[in-house]
Amino acid sequence: MIYLDNSATTPIDPEVLDAMLPYLKEEYGNPSSRYYTLAVNAEKAVEQSREQVATLINAEPKEIIFTGGASESNNFIIKGIADYKKYYEEKGNHIITSTVEHKSILQTCKFLNGDVFWNKSEKSIASQFLKKKSTTKKIDRGYEVSFLPVNEYAQVERNTFKDTIKENTILASFIWGNNEIGSLNDIADLCSIAKEQRILFHSDATQVLGKIDIDVKKIPINFLSMSAHKIYGPKGVGAAFVRQTGLSDYKMTSLIHGGLQERGYRAGTSAVHNIVGFGKACEIAKRDMNEYIKKISELEIEAKKMLTEKYPGIEFLGDPDHHIPGVIGMLIPGIINDMFIKDIADKCAISSGSACGIGEPSYVIKEIGLENRSSNFIRLTLSKNNNLYRLKRTRV
Repeated sequence: MIYLDNSATTPIDPEVLDAMLPYLKEEYGNPSSRYYTLAVNAEKAVEQSREQVATLINAEPKEIIFTGGASESNNFIIKGIADYKKYYEEKGNHIITSTVEHKSILQTCKFLNGDVFWNKSEKSIASQFLKKKSTTKKIDRGYEVSFLPVNEYAQVERNTFKDTIKENTILASFIWGNNEIGSLNDIADLCSIAKEQRILFHSDATQVLGKIDIDVKKIPINFLSMSAHKIYGPKGVGAAFVRQTGLSDYKMTSLIHGGLQERGYRAGTSAVHNIVGFGKACEIAKRDMNEYIKKISELEIEAKKMLTEKYPGIEFLGDPDHHIPGVIGMLIPGIINDMFIKDIADKCAISSGSACGIGEPSYVIKEIGLENRSSNFIRLTLSKNNNLYRLKRTRV
């Protein structure tokens, strides 16, 4: 079988695994214990990894906060800023995002907006109670969220964003690269608008980390979310970039309260083996980025040629000039995606959208005006482990 669902997760790089193994065996110390050799070694490993992650995005090591993954990072940043700005600084309560964000952004914003209290939809809630109409009420948590529409490429338009900013706006959050059709938002432009209007800016960079050049010193971005398992690292670890502009830490409410790990931002014993794996994955991504982009871009061209020959009328989605290398979102006439994916599962692993939205029609396809064709949507994503020979033999 050939694996072509690398937007969902990636196989762990052998170099990453080798770096992690000592911290699953003999180097088992708790970095917070500090004073004996095992603890000192663990702390050094965590700090080295922090430097490796920071180097990939040209940040300072102190600006990297390790988390349990990008979903946690998204929750931490949005809830942390919203709470601190409203209740401690009393500076506003309005947040701006888009309708095509990752579920961890959408659900977090809907939670703050008072529309949800857990991750199941109202439809799912109602179905559990003998299909009775849900009586879950909207809660006033004191926040207002604007969900911006997007263009045909699932990108946020600058004027739409600019026109939505109000006096009480405190934060904007837009995904850097769409996880279903691969389009890139113009993050440099959008965060420049935010800076002009004196509001904070966050981007979920999970899908673009290690695949395009990110330099946080060149753009006025305040926060980024990242994950290891999308760049050939382990699952269960991610990071938040929190820009530090002075000598003291940036003030925001913690999501997980407890100990003083991660400078008080995120309590809990550090998963040293995972953090080491994340650091190594970032080091490899930095080292091999130019080669990676070249290889994936060439494979993408060939894959699209083969798909066009096999499926007349195929339509590739997303911005052709500004997209994540290797992400191919497409509409194939005449297929029903779930059946199609099951039929070829022994030969090829692909998907019909985000893993976080499995079992539901793609909301991204709906938001770009193609809801009536959502059953024709297939996502194929390439990796550095793929090659042209295997692609030609796949017969997708």
